Amino acid sequence: MRSIWAVAVNTIKHFVRMRIAPALIVLLVVLLPIMGLKVTGDETLKGRLQTFVSYGLSLTSLLLCLLTIVVSVYSVSSDFQHKQIYTVLTKPIRRFELLLGKMLGVILLDVVLLSLFASMIYAITSYMPRFFDADPQQRRQARDEFFTARAALKPPNVDVTEDVKQAYKKLAQSEHLRQMLEKTKKRQILAELGKQKQLEKRAAVPGRELVWEFEDVRPLDPNDALFVKFKYDVAVNPPDLKVAGKWLIGDIRQYGGPIKTPVYSFDRSDLIRTFHEIRVPAGAVALDGYLAVAFFNDPHVNNTVVIFPLEDGLEVLYKADSFTANFVRAVIMIFCRLVFLASLGILASTFLSFPVAMLLCLLIFFTGTVSGFVLESFDYLSENMGTLYSLTVRPVVRLLPHFDKANPTKFLVPARLLSWRLLAEVLGLMVCIKASLLTLFALLIFSRREIAKITV
Repeated sequence: MRSIWAVAVNTIKHFVRMRIAPALIVLLVVLLPIMGLKVTGDETLKGRLQTFVSYGLSLTSLLLCLLTIVVSVYSVSSDFQHKQIYTVLTKPIRRFELLLGKMLGVILLDVVLLSLFASMIYAITSYMPRFFDADPQQRRQARDEFFTARAALKPPNVDVTEDVKQAYKKLAQSEHLRQMLEKTKKRQILAELGKQKQLEKRAAVPGRELVWEFEDVRPLDPNDALFVKFKYDVAVNPPDLKVAGKWLIGDIRQYGGPIKTPVYSFDRSDLIRTFHEIRVPAGAVALDGYLAVAFFNDPHVNNTVVIFPLEDGLEVLYKADSFTANFVRAVIMIFCRLVFLASLGILASTFLSFPVAMLLCLLIFFTGTVSGFVLESFDYLSENMGTLYSLTVRPVVRLLPHFDKANPTKFLVPARLLSWRLLAEVLGLMVCIKASLLTLFALLIFSRREIAKITV
């Protein structure tokens, strides 16, 4: 362990002597405060905060990822390039100790730099409301919709299996289905029918009511507020592009008996195809965590079908944790990414030259940044490749890092809860499995690599 620590300390000293180190630190130390003062967003306090956190964390993560790749690759490649590896291995140190020491040094650098810049971002974010002249309404909006960690509950999909079967049977009796099967596969037709039937369950004709019921709603503070976020779509656009409706939010199970939990009523007129939020006291949630949300399409005002889209039509948001705890989890998620890249850089440098190792690491890094698009593209190709794809290409694609799915700004900017469970999944998959496998392969390759030949 002493040898590993000595190599780690030497790696850190070597990094400090590199010109890239002070340049990165100065760049972020200067840029982050300037961004905090100059960002505008949508000109509201909430918009400024969201823009700064999004740009600040994204820039910090990008620069640290690139730095991790450079340092991890160079720490091993430079020893071979400058012939220092011969001197090092003549000392009482094993090859695996040398490699683990370099990786530990890179990770310790990441810990220090990430802690420094994350602390700066958090401090600037916390003090930004004092720098801008925001009215009380904007401050409350920032507190409710940014400086928090809100859990989101969406209505469960209704079982429409029988409806889909009936619709498919009707199509099968017509010539239209044969024409469709020539262009698309049966499962795609069934999937499209399923979406249509699901939308029908979330459509309200004039005079009809829709009710969504949620279980296990647990606001952090029962004296705080929760929010119903929704977006209308319509069959025919109203003249003023607005939909009037009546909302009931609370424990509707009480009707016909004694009212113990308040049920709140809201008469609203909102623009279509635009997100809106209804602020409701958290006391609307029953003691057992039950909450109902009801919408009535007013026939006296509306003359169109109101539809709530499947993906983002309606959800219930409530405070489940603090902004600070959410921010800490987001920083840990970035650290998981850095550990993976450090392992990747060490592995690549054990059998590739510096330029080639850098190119490989950058390729994997940028592929992981758009992994969602990559997976969708390969899944589309798999329809033609069939079993060959499933047995060969698909497992390799799945081994790639999924950085875009574990993007912390997706949680911090809209104030969504980044749960410990999700973080544990990312930590387990990206660090305990993928990074450990990369490190294991690096140790195996480096232990068998021929360093020098004996000539007689």
